[in-house]
Formats: sequence, C-alpha cells, structure tokens
Amino acid sequence: MAWKTLDDIDLNQKIVLTRVDINVPMEAGVVSDYTRIERIKPTIDDILAKGGKPVLLAHFGRPKGQPNPDMSLKLVQPALEKILGQSITFIERPSREEIEGLPQNTIILVENTRFTNMETENNPQMAQFLASLGDVYCNDAFSAAHRAHASTEGVAHLLPACAGRLMQQELSALESALSTPKRPVVAVVGGAKVSTKLDLLENLVRKVDHLVIGGGMANTFLAAQGVSVGKSLCEHDLSETAKKILKVADEAGCEIVLPADVVVAKEFAANAQNKAVAAHQCPDDAMILDAGPEAIKKIISVFEKSETLIWNGPLGAFEIEPFDKATNAAAAKAAELSKAGNLISVAGGGDTVAALNKSGSAQDFTYISTAGGAFLEWMEGKTLPGVAALSA
Repeated sequence: MAWKTLDDIDLNQKIVLTRVDINVPMEAGVVSDYTRIERIKPTIDDILAKGGKPVLLAHFGRPKGQPNPDMSLKLVQPALEKILGQSITFIERPSREEIEGLPQNTIILVENTRFTNMETENNPQMAQFLASLGDVYCNDAFSAAHRAHASTEGVAHLLPACAGRLMQQELSALESALSTPKRPVVAVVGGAKVSTKLDLLENLVRKVDHLVIGGGMANTFLAAQGVSVGKSLCEHDLSETAKKILKVADEAGCEIVLPADVVVAKEFAANAQNKAVAAHQCPDDAMILDAGPEAIKKIISVFEKSETLIWNGPLGAFEIEPFDKATNAAAAKAAELSKAGNLISVAGGGDTVAALNKSGSAQDFTYISTAGGAFLEWMEGKTLPGVAALSA
C-alpha cells in the first residue's frame, strides 16, 4: 500500500490539519504519561520547519457525542506546550478566518472531535467542515486508524493527504514485520482469552513460521488436546476452534509452540506458593499462571533461529511476581537479539507494552506500537480505514 508522507507535499504557507492521538492518561487533572505526546513531536516539528501551520485534531476520553468539560483537550494543553516547547492556541470552535489570522508558526489545538456524534458517524458535513479549515491533511494517529471517523477517514478524501512521521514509522514497521518480513518469522500471542484473538490467530498461522501461544490462551489449546488444566482460566467451549487452528497451522507448515511445562499455584496472589510441573500434570485444585523453565528454553531457541518477531500479549500473569518470569525471560532474549542486529522485533497492544516496559526490555525492541485496537486489526489482516484513505 502506497501513501504520501510529509516529504511529498508542499507545506509552505499551508494550514495542515493534523490528526493526532493525545488521548493520554490523567491523574488529578494532570497528564501522568507523556508518551503519546512525545511521539507526535517529530511530525509537528517537521510541519513547522516546512513552513506549515499545524492544526491539531484529536479525541480525548469517551464523551459520547456531548461536550464534557472533564474531557476537554484544554486539559492536555499544558502537557503539549511542555513537550512541544512553545505556547499553543486553543480554539473551541474554529473558523478558517481565525486560523488564517494567527502567525504562521502557531500551533493550534481544536477542541475534542468527539464532542459531537458527527465525528464517530463519519458525517460528510463534519468532514466538509474540517476540510474547509485547512489546505493539507496529515494523519499521525495510527492508533485511531481502525475507526472510519470524520477526522480520521472522511476528511482524508477531501484534501491532499499524507502520513505523519509516527504513522509512517508505524506502517513501515508493521509492513516489514508481516507484509514483507525476513524469515523465519515467529509470532508471540498471549493474553487471557482465545475468543478475543480468533481472527488474529487464524491470520497468523498462514503467515508465520512459528506461533508461540501463552497466557490463558495456551490453557484453551492444552485442554483441546485433552490436557487437564485444573482451575486455570480456560475457554473449554472453544476446544473445536482451537483444534481447527492447530489443523490449519499444520497444513500451512506453521509450528505452534505450547508450553511443555507450566508454573502452577493454588491462588492467584503475589508470591503465592508455586511449582513448575509438566503441562499435563496440573493438579485439579491448582491453576496455571505462567510458562515453565522448559517452555522458556523452547521459546528462546525459536527466537534464536528467527529473523522477525511479532509480539502481542504476555506469556503469563505478568502483573504479579513470580508469574512474570516467562514474559521477562523471553522479552530479555528478544531485546538482546534485536540490539545485536539479529532480530527485527515489533510489539504492540496495551498489555504487551506494559509487560515489556515492566521487564525493562522495551527500549531494545526494534519497534513498539502504542496502538491497541489498530495494531491488533492490522495483525488480523484487516484493512484500516484511516490508512486506506491515505492511499486513495
């Protein structure tokens, strides 16, 4: 899929409508994590350097189509000014005349796009209104690209459109990992439930050479093979689905890696008494909370013979010790191989980012996506409306 970047469009003296993701966490009215703001800075800096006037469009929270002072982007303005290094003009109801009247090096922040249902309905009238405000459209919000909204998809068809630096970086990383990867390719898919990742698994088994399944999802696959998983989190009603995925993987030549041994405990609590047992030896009164040492060795050996890694979801109950060992060990090996130039590693999804940050390995991964739903839908092989609109 081909799309234009900031280098392909003349931005000098142009008003650049820039869709960003600044839906940041807040605590006591103050932004508690600047990551998403830091990631849009290269795009804003480039637009200004090329003589453009950036007008930031974004959503914040879930206001359900109604103005809500608790979800006003004015709350994010101080953090934006801190990271971008200059004052920002906040406009609640913008007009072309007001924007044109501001100095060329001004950064403009428009109020929450979701304060009207016209945004999420992708209303043509709202798209036309947004287009009337600018000369060029730049989408730098990959994390919202799976939504066909007025500010992510509708307006992209009405102005010369391009990807911002973060969007460009994200798309390049994902294409290199899944569309045109260096082989062998290994995917790690973890998390609690198979049901939330059926499309993902069915797509991946046809595209990767090795698929490591971890977390509660692994229990469902083990149970489908007749293994007793005790009191573990398990979707027994998806046994036939799991068998089908295993069959498709076998036909496609994809090795499914399930844990040969597991860490079990009788309670889900920090530092609960636990032990490693063979996967088929989980006691009836215990639950599987992590992959065991033999499973970790197997995962590391697969990483060592792979060229590309795609990771979505933890391998165990990483939130509490000691059930974070498998995730931490695998992450450390992936980081080590990536840093040495022997592995291209791309990871994404909320729990994944949290787990890799907790492991201390995130900084050495090739690329970590902050997009949740959009990252997952891309991995599922779905077309993202906000990306497709840029290549139209």
